[in-house]
Amino acid sequence: MTKMQQSNLVWYASYGSNLDRNRFLCYIEGGMPKGSSKKERGCKDKTHPLIEKDIIIPHSLYFAKNAARWNHGGVAFIGHETKIDDFTFGRMYLITADQFKDVVRQENDDNTLDINLTEVIDKKASTFRNSWYGHIIHLGEQDLYPIFTFTSFWDQGDVPYQGPSDEYLSTILRGIKNTYTMTDEELINYIKNKKGIKDNLSINHIKTLL
Repeated sequence: MTKMQQSNLVWYASYGSNLDRNRFLCYIEGGMPKGSSKKERGCKDKTHPLIEKDIIIPHSLYFAKNAARWNHGGVAFIGHETKIDDFTFGRMYLITADQFKDVVRQENDDNTLDINLTEVIDKKASTFRNSWYGHIIHLGEQDLYPIFTFTSFWDQGDVPYQGPSDEYLSTILRGIKNTYTMTDEELINYIKNKKGIKDNLSINHIKTLL
């Protein structure tokens, strides 16, 4: 029996705008995040995360699509395949399984989305909706609690890359800086070559967002 079964707690590993704690709490409490044009409804259970930790996600980060809530810029996704030569900086939150499901539903604008996390663990990943964030991945365990993240049902390379808006990227950069101890130069070196960033944003422009 896993701790998820015993306590209903799971880790949500974020890698996009939810790296920023204040932005993520809008999914928990409800409210409009800084830089976004959409008010989130929040979870039914508005309890804050019990623990927050950094996590290195062994999947490639890229930016694609056009998100209306983020000034029609690209948003963050990760590829489906585990990588040994690439990684993504993440921040994970220990929340209840029901809260995690509510977060996924908000990301997918579908309050009725049926999510079976046991299926995700058994299969390592599962698509519950053919949508931007309808594919849930099991990343393993931390302190015996399962770690989940979500990304698009399509895989990296299946859609064109798209640069993010300043508001969206600055939210991610702020989240990374508040999670990891690193210099601005190290942060720029991490983000500058990501697909969707490399061909759309200059290093000097990224510096203005720090």
